[in-house]
Amino acid sequence: MLLDVVKIQELLPHRFPFLLVDKVLEINGMESIKAIKNVTINEWFFQGHFPGKPVMPGVLIVEAMAQTAGILALYNMTDNKGKVVYFMTIDNVKFRNLVVPGDTLRFEVKMDKFKGKIAKMHGDAFVGEDKVAEADMMAMIADK
Repeated sequence: MLLDVVKIQELLPHRFPFLLVDKVLEINGMESIKAIKNVTINEWFFQGHFPGKPVMPGVLIVEAMAQTAGILALYNMTDNKGKVVYFMTIDNVKFRNLVVPGDTLRFEVKMDKFKGKIAKMHGDAFVGEDKVAEADMMAMIADK
C-alpha cells in the first residue's frame, strides 16, 4: 500500500461520507494510479439503493474513480498544498456490471495528457478481473 486513508485526506478535501477511496496501491509518476474501495453493507447509500437488493450507485463509482484521478493529478505536484481538483467533464461513461456489498472496487486511471493546469485521464473500475465501469475525465487544478 502506497497511501492509506490518512495520507489520501492530505491530498483530497473529501471526508465521510464522500471520501470513497480507501487505499492507493500504486502510482507511476504522472502516468497511472491504482486504488481500491472496499464496498460493505454498512455503506450509507445502501439504506436507500436498493433495500433488499443493495447495488452501489453508478454515480458513486464514477465519483470514486474521479477521486482516484484527483490523487494522480495532485500526488506528484511539487506544490500541491492548497490545491484542489475540479472536474470539468466526464464523458463516455459505461457501466458494465453491478457492484454489491462484499466487492472490492479497483480503480486504474491513466493520464492521457497534462498541460498547464488541465489533466485528461481515462479510468477503469474493476471487481476482480471484471470491468464494471469506465470513463474519460478532464479536470482543472486550482487554488482552494
